[in-house]
Amino acid sequence: MVNLIASHIVKPAKPIPTKVMFLSECDQRNPITHANSVHFYKPESPELLKDATEVLKDSLSEALVEFYPLAGRLYQKDGGRVELHCNSMGALLFEAQSELKIEDFGDFCPTPQIHALIPPIDYNNTPLHEVPLLLVQITRLACGGVSLGVAASHIIVDGQSWFHFFPEWAKIARGEKSDDKPFLDRTFFRQYEDDHPSSTAPKSQYSDFFPLPVLIGQSSSLEERKKSTICAMLKLSKDQIEQIKNKANYQDLMIHKTNNQSPFSRFVAVSAHIWKCLSKARMHNPDQETVLYVSVDFRNRLKPPLPGRYFGNAVLPVPARANVGDLQSRPLSYASSKIKEAIENVTDEYVRSYLVCMKNIPEVSSSRHFHTVGCP
Repeated sequence: MVNLIASHIVKPAKPIPTKVMFLSECDQRNPITHANSVHFYKPESPELLKDATEVLKDSLSEALVEFYPLAGRLYQKDGGRVELHCNSMGALLFEAQSELKIEDFGDFCPTPQIHALIPPIDYNNTPLHEVPLLLVQITRLACGGVSLGVAASHIIVDGQSWFHFFPEWAKIARGEKSDDKPFLDRTFFRQYEDDHPSSTAPKSQYSDFFPLPVLIGQSSSLEERKKSTICAMLKLSKDQIEQIKNKANYQDLMIHKTNNQSPFSRFVAVSAHIWKCLSKARMHNPDQETVLYVSVDFRNRLKPPLPGRYFGNAVLPVPARANVGDLQSRPLSYASSKIKEAIENVTDEYVRSYLVCMKNIPEVSSSRHFHTVGCP
């Protein structure tokens, strides 16, 4: 279906600092895999797409000068941790061709056809230090359009960092000036990870940040963890999302008879709706505890906040907890309030406790791939 034609190593266009770059505990807890996305470009400007490969290679080379951590490699350390070598080994760019047209991909749900547009990575047979941190695949489609599949290391970037890099790369590809530079000094994180001796607050445990409810009637979660993690895509229209949000906020207003609090966001309301539906579908005991994890960006929740355009990971998973019976019997606003409360709990103190807790874990590999699709 997709034929790989050529591959190219793309290195920074200018010399960059050669060094071992500090990785924070927030970087270290991420899976050693890549975040994937696919971008489609219609055949509306065939002249522009004709030289797409050369344009991508040249612009990526320029972009890697400022975003040079993406051109490095990871090396294994003790305790399952890794270190980043900024060594200009470069990104990997594939050229490919497909007999499919853009319309053949339908609604773009994850399928084998979609995955074929993403750069291939063999984690099992490739030493870690040989795996590029950024891979790109340009696939020419039968309709004249192209797809751009990208894979970026979870260790190096989170969503906000990636959506800083990608538009800057696009600017360069369009011949514009890239002037929104990243803040690359990750040692800034050390001040948050230090375990201050003067603190009298009780130390948080790993289980405080990652509660793992055991099914009623079972002695451990081992059997449940052996099951494969699957991904489902749920379609909600704009109107449905607004209905869910309005329902949650109306119920909250009826219960508290006041509108002093900020309303539930669309994200919170839809997450609560899915949480309720999942709990119902699983038919658990009403007394069964369930946990929903929400990813929270904490860049501006720290004191002092991280510098603007900090390039790295600054997201942590936050647990919202409730019993199945309460989720089912109480209104949508109840589940929404649990999620909102969990998000609001992410304060400077919470983040620092989390980072210190992660720092004190001698072996991180056991928790790194938990709930990662395709991993045990």
